[in-house]
Amino acid sequence: MTLLMTILYVFSILTFALYAWDKHLAVFGKFRIPEFVLLMFSVLFGGFGALCSMIFFKHKTKHPLFVISVPILACLQIAVIVIVNVFF
Repeated sequence: MTLLMTILYVFSILTFALYAWDKHLAVFGKFRIPEFVLLMFSVLFGGFGALCSMIFFKHKTKHPLFVISVPILACLQIAVIVIVNVFF
């Protein structure tokens, strides 16, 4: 259980930082991080970090793919945490 929680925390923090860096690059008109990479980090247990970053930085909030998928991924991540804590 501790390993899973550590992985979830690390990926969430990493995903949050990745979205923040992409927002920084967007503001200064630099080369951006591909949306595929952002979504893959969100899928790989980073949904909560992605959602927090979208809200905090107001980033990717106009893209329907992100607005729909990231909250779903965050809910799935929270569900995994609850299930692991209840059953294991």
